[in-house]
This record gives sequence, structure tokens and C-alpha cells, in this order.
Amino acid sequence: MACCKKGDGRESNCHNRMVMEGEYALMNNTTLKRIAQWATTAAAAVAWLSLLQGCSTPPPAVSTGTPAPRPAAESQVLQAPATAASQARSPKEYRQDAARHLYAQQASRIYKGRLPPMLYAVGVLNVDIDRHGQVMGVNWMRAPKHAPEVMAEIEKMVRAAAPYPVPRHLAKVTYTDVWLWHKSGKFQLDTLTEGQD
Repeated sequence: MACCKKGDGRESNCHNRMVMEGEYALMNNTTLKRIAQWATTAAAAVAWLSLLQGCSTPPPAVSTGTPAPRPAAESQVLQAPATAASQARSPKEYRQDAARHLYAQQASRIYKGRLPPMLYAVGVLNVDIDRHGQVMGVNWMRAPKHAPEVMAEIEKMVRAAAPYPVPRHLAKVTYTDVWLWHKSGKFQLDTLTEGQD
């Protein structure tokens, strides 16, 4: 870059412009390095997840017009009534039993592994369970109002999972859990989360 001549009164402007361009080049180089590191990490993660998915995903079923029967074990998990009683003596203890019950009911919707740092929605929900394990009500302590479809889906899942384990040592129970919702529609509950990056 050609600089201003000495003595014409523009030397400081010329010097300042050179310094700013140098800082921009340094910032741009640092930014490019960060982007390259992120891209490498993301590519490795995608490759690893693709490998894992290939190992665990069955081939797609061919539709014949009639629904295929479910394997006996799977239909028992989804249709079995909650005859097991919870031995919990507090809402905090019951929360563990309720989370396990929801995970069993919604196994295909559980996000596997550590969650990413940014989630689509996070909500805190109180669930009222009666002495028979039925849902009496749900109440949002912190609702993800930017995602009303997520709120509706969570409430639907909670109600569909009834009956819950019967709270043997509690006449009724209100337990609270944090729903960690990924943009894919899969979730984890804070009670059983695998962590977050």
C-alpha cells in the first residue's frame, strides 16, 4: 500500500489506516482458523453419528398396505399398564420414577447422547399425579412460549403416558421436571439427561 508523503500532514491518517487493515487481516485470519476448527469438529461428529446410525437403524420397511404386527416385547412396553408402584416418599424421588416411565413410553423420541449447547426449547413442567397414577393436571412453571407446538406436544406425551407408577407412599404427588427439547423433535428430561455440550 502506498503511504502518504512525509510533510503533507496526512501521515497519521495513513498510519492509522495501515494499522486498522493489519488488525482486520489478523482478525480475519483468526476467524478463519476458528471456522476451520469448527468445520473439522462438525464433520467428525457427523461422520461418527452416521456410523452409529448405520449400526442401529434397521432398513426401512416396505409398505404392503397392512400394518406390520409389533414384536411382543415392544407392544408390552407401550401397552402395559403401570401396575408397578413407586416407592418414592417425596416428589423429588417420584420424579425419577416418572422420568423412567416417560422414557419407556417415548423411547423413539429420546435424544441419544449429549445435547448440543443450543436447544430449540426448554420448559419446566409440574405434573399432578393422583393415587392411581393418573394425570390430574399439568402446569408450566417456565413455558417455552416461542414454541407453542412443543408445549402442546409435551402436554400430549405426558397425558398419553398415564397411568404412571402409583405413588404408594403419597396420596398424590406433583413432580417437576425440565424438558430439554432438540430441534429434531427429540428430547431429554433433566432428571435423566446425558448432559449438554
